[in-house]
Amino acid sequence: MADSEEVGILLVEDDDGHALLVEKNLRRAGLSNGFLRLKDGQEALDYFFNSDGAPNKPGFDSIVVLLDVNMPRVSGVDVLKRLKENETTATIPIIMLTTTDDPREIERCYDYGCNLYITKPVEYEAFIEAVRRLGFFLQIIKVPATGRGGT
Repeated sequence: MADSEEVGILLVEDDDGHALLVEKNLRRAGLSNGFLRLKDGQEALDYFFNSDGAPNKPGFDSIVVLLDVNMPRVSGVDVLKRLKENETTATIPIIMLTTTDDPREIERCYDYGCNLYITKPVEYEAFIEAVRRLGFFLQIIKVPATGRGGT
C-alpha cells in the first residue's frame, strides 16, 4: 500500500516496448511514485472490479491511470467508460496515452470523461521527451483518494 502522500501510477499498455519506455522515462523525470503496469483492458477491469462487478480497492491511496486506446480483449475506451460510469471509480484521473490521433476518438474519450488525451509521438526522441514532460506533470498534480464514491 502506498503512503497517503503518494499518487500511484497505473499504466495500462499492451506494447512491452512502449511500457518500458514510459516507466523508464517517468523515472528519469524524477517520478518516484509507485508504478504498476497492466497488459490490457481486461487486466485493468479485473484490477478495479471483482468478478461480481463490484469495485475493488486499488493498491494505492490515490491513483492516476495512463491508458492506451487500442488493446486486445478490452479497449482502453471501454475501460475508460466503465471506470467513469461507476460512482466509486469515477473520480480517478485517467490520461489516455496512445498513438491514436483520430479527432473522433479524442472527442469520444473526452465525452466518456478522460481527463487528458496525449498522443504518443511516433519518432523515438519526441516520444521520450513527451513522457519526460508527463513525468514532470505527474509530480505536481493533486488527485482525490481512490474509492471515495458512495458504494
